[in-house]
Amino acid sequence: MVIAMLAHTMSAPHSTPARRVLLLGATGTIGRATAHALQRRGHEVVCFARPRSGVGGRRSADDAARLLGGATLRFGDVRDATSLARDGFRGERFDALVSCLASRTGAPKDAWAIDHQAHSTALAAARAAGVSQVVLLSAICVQKPLLAFQKAKLAFEKELIESGLDYSIVRPTAFFKSLCGQVERVKCGKPFVVFGDGRLTACKPISDDDLADYLADCLDDPARRNRVLPIGGPGPAITPRQQGERLFELLGREARFKQVPVALLDLIIGTLGTLGRVIPPLADKSELARIGRYYATESMLVLNPATGQYDADATPSTGTHTLFDCYARLLNGEAAPERGDHAVF
Repeated sequence: MVIAMLAHTMSAPHSTPARRVLLLGATGTIGRATAHALQRRGHEVVCFARPRSGVGGRRSADDAARLLGGATLRFGDVRDATSLARDGFRGERFDALVSCLASRTGAPKDAWAIDHQAHSTALAAARAAGVSQVVLLSAICVQKPLLAFQKAKLAFEKELIESGLDYSIVRPTAFFKSLCGQVERVKCGKPFVVFGDGRLTACKPISDDDLADYLADCLDDPARRNRVLPIGGPGPAITPRQQGERLFELLGREARFKQVPVALLDLIIGTLGTLGRVIPPLADKSELARIGRYYATESMLVLNPATGQYDADATPSTGTHTLFDCYARLLNGEAAPERGDHAVF
């Protein structure tokens, strides 16, 4: 046994030195979890954020400081190169840039400003600060880019890959917060809404904490360097119908579903698109409807480019937390859902 333990010790990777990390998008749910994950690994974390964050800017700088624990907070505008250099990097050296930054709505103007241009600006500032490694939170849906935010993300992914810096591009599947929007309505006696029969799509949902651990470990795992990394949570892929069935089971009730035809989404998209030519704000609403349709009809799994089919078995898994564990905590009042500007239900 002693020999076995010695062999294990000799084969284990050497601990890596603490890094100085600039973190973008730290005030979002995944960003906060990532800040904590980085700190647990001994890294010095400097978060660059807006003075007021959260949905509608309701969270103050003091609120953000409480949520981010021991991380250093600096405030400014990530879209502004001057602010990023002056208020974020401050002429200091950093080892790594980690970004959990994403556009809030996915609307074209927002997407190109944040998912692409802000990241491009940050990359230039990071190089000037001596950064040699970048960990980027992207999205698995960019495999089939039909929407503005997907194309914006891909444009920056390409820029990062060609930058000459070490990179890890992490493309997670569905987030828990995106799949918990119906918990309260079902709890109140309403049916679970599905598109089609609820079996059109599947995903491997991943929790904020599991994803944060995966992102943080990219700094020290050579196998994750200079790679695009799709990742899902533990367990098999699940469909929306299975999500609804489990939610009703946890409530001890018979499952009830409301089936919405995909054609209705097409009608909404067409109507808003036509009206958007005359009323510009409705053009953004049309794009949001297109985003909704995409998620209603496309699985969040690895896409096989040869067959055009989504492959659950080819979608890697990580972590220990399941969506159904999250449902149970929400129903028991042990957690509260935090929604974004993109919330549908």
